[in-house]
Amino acid sequence: MSSPRLFRRSIVWPRVRREWRATLHLALPLIGAQLAAMGTNVVDAILAGHLNPHVQATVTTGASVWTLAILLGVGTMMAVPPTVAQLDGAGRRHEVGAVIRQALWIALILGVVLCVFVRHAEPALNFIGVVPSLHHDVARFLGAVGWGAPALVGYFALRGLSEGLSMPRPSLLFSLMGLVILAPLDYLLMYGPFGLPQLGALGSGIATAVTLWCEFIGFAIYILCHRNYRGLGLLERFDWPQWKAIRELLHLGVPMAVSVVMEGGLFVAAALAIATLGVDQAAAHQIALSVASVTFMVPLGLAMAITIRVGNAVGRDDATAVRYAGFCGITMVLATQLVSATLVLTLPHAIARLYSDDATVVALAAQLLMIAGVFQFSDGIQVAANGALRGLKDTRVPMFITMLAYWGVGMPVGLWLAFHHHLGARGMWMGLAAGLSAAAVMLFTRWYRSAHRERWRGRAPQTPLPDVPGLIS
Repeated sequence: MSSPRLFRRSIVWPRVRREWRATLHLALPLIGAQLAAMGTNVVDAILAGHLNPHVQATVTTGASVWTLAILLGVGTMMAVPPTVAQLDGAGRRHEVGAVIRQALWIALILGVVLCVFVRHAEPALNFIGVVPSLHHDVARFLGAVGWGAPALVGYFALRGLSEGLSMPRPSLLFSLMGLVILAPLDYLLMYGPFGLPQLGALGSGIATAVTLWCEFIGFAIYILCHRNYRGLGLLERFDWPQWKAIRELLHLGVPMAVSVVMEGGLFVAAALAIATLGVDQAAAHQIALSVASVTFMVPLGLAMAITIRVGNAVGRDDATAVRYAGFCGITMVLATQLVSATLVLTLPHAIARLYSDDATVVALAAQLLMIAGVFQFSDGIQVAANGALRGLKDTRVPMFITMLAYWGVGMPVGLWLAFHHHLGARGMWMGLAAGLSAAAVMLFTRWYRSAHRERWRGRAPQTPLPDVPGLIS
């Protein structure tokens, strides 16, 4: 081996290993937090399913509307981690407080809007065709859970602050706390033991809203009291909304929210289309979607860590570190997806039997899981590349990429195969695979070009404008 190659290897590999370790240190708590958050949905589904089919159908239907609010709130607050990470990397932690105060104003306004939307979602119920027998109870569920919308958005603003500072463990802590609170509270309010009234789906909505407020208040107290958050200027002064700063955060966050809704909406639309094909195919779809959602939490947590690592490098104005953070993170995602793909492709029937004893449903679900196993790599690449681009504050073009990939490729191909070629749920899942693959190719290409051409330099933190403290240019 030539000495120049040996020299390069001695420089590159230690840095790659350091980057992997740093990313994994951030990602593990984030993966745990995402799994814990998903656990709350599982608790709701299990408790509702064991109460009676009517309550199960009510909670499932109401959750589809509530999920839309969650995606909009969480997507918008995804502007916070890269903004904070860039300031932290630039050594400007004292400016973080001004940004967070404006982010909390956004959270308050958006939370109130989402609360009103969810609590008055009857037109949406009519639009998605909720059967009359469920209409009243779904509206009651949404009327209760809607009160938690401001807490939900505020909680993710605080999560973004902590994660942007490379402190992800509180996210895991309070996600687990939410799970611990929700499970018994859900049971008490839904089932009505010890002489309590049995509230059914309404109880589930109340329990979820109370849990969200507990998470938000607990996280706020933690941040205000813990020494790791000192020097940020969080309570330095009271700021009224600074519309210029808010506009900057929304300029970054709204495209993320649209991207998240586009992806989530694709799977919701696929579920509605598959529901017209019969009970067995709809049940098989739900099994495959549940498995795919669990496996997706790992690359999603890694993508959040990639955003922080890339944003931190941008703040330091370190082009080499930007590339290392992005590409090393993507290779880690590919490694995790290899594991999940292997499990899903080799054990599809065994996994499906965990969800159902019906032989027909298990056989159909196994076929869908085989398709899900194939698109594990596409799904991992698209979410990791998108995470890296968020670290660059590059969100507008990725928004259009996801719209094109999911709704210009995925949905048309899925409908064409499912109904024109009579492949049913398999055809729809092939369409999902096509959409995710198109997104993976385009988003990775966008990341590769941006990282090497250093398009991100114009998005690094600049000197704040004097009339808007903490504004990120």
